[in-house]
Amino acid sequence: MNSERVKLAIAPIGWTNDDMPELGSENTFQQTVSEMALAGFTGSEVGSKYPRDPAVLKPMLEIRGIQICNAWFSTFFANGDKARTIDEFINHMNFLHAMGAKVIGCSEQSKSIQGTTLAVFDDKPHFTDEEWRLTAEGYNELAEIAAEKGMQVALHHHMGTGIQTRAEIDRFLAETNDNVFLLYDTGHAYYSEGSQQEMLAILERYLPRINHVHLKDVRDDVVAQIRNEKKSFLDGVRAGTFTVPGDGVIDFRPVFALLDERGYTGWMVVEAEQDPALANPFEYAVKARKYIRETAGI
Repeated sequence: MNSERVKLAIAPIGWTNDDMPELGSENTFQQTVSEMALAGFTGSEVGSKYPRDPAVLKPMLEIRGIQICNAWFSTFFANGDKARTIDEFINHMNFLHAMGAKVIGCSEQSKSIQGTTLAVFDDKPHFTDEEWRLTAEGYNELAEIAAEKGMQVALHHHMGTGIQTRAEIDRFLAETNDNVFLLYDTGHAYYSEGSQQEMLAILERYLPRINHVHLKDVRDDVVAQIRNEKKSFLDGVRAGTFTVPGDGVIDFRPVFALLDERGYTGWMVVEAEQDPALANPFEYAVKARKYIRETAGI
């Protein structure tokens, strides 16, 4: 891959889990970003322990050679909470803009079960036609607001949400304008669709509208357990559904090849939420960086 076009980041969720803060509660912000840099990454997304004042956060990252590339934002358009969503989005966008980020990764959380005890496969939510309309209109508006700052909005397809499957991604991108982008996540695509072939089909079809990439590997045996035992998304995280690239079932070589062939420009972010007590985050960060160096050439 072309290192002038593609930059490598890692998410802090491997050190401290924002959905389950008891996982990694002992890991500090400074330890996290120091280990990111030591492992060879130059970018980070934003975690719950990060200072939210750019004047405080920027120098702490710059001294380590780390740049903020994105931060999760929850939207609630489908349930009609447009005004609050846009108000909070503007504050979030201004923070990311001050940090130098160009992409705002959003997830439509209306009816989401990802943080509940409900079975991630059996109890997955579905949107009505009206909820789809509200979501598409909302994201079109967010994209226009972000464009005023020279930024782009990306939808993060996610397990346990109304925009998870390949068909739902198809509908979302068909009903939104071309300046609404997709945050492509290898782990969630594989987890949802159940195969490398389907995961790659999403990437290949929508590459022109992909502006941010999460590199996440999956353990098939854990996914099978979660499906068969009707477990929740968070049960899967605790059990080890996800891991870093090169440690699970996904072959990332065709992912890197497609991104390179189509001239992808942007960040690739290692994001593999695991229990830090079972998967030392620094060791797994080093493992991921080595794998990417060997398979993507960057």
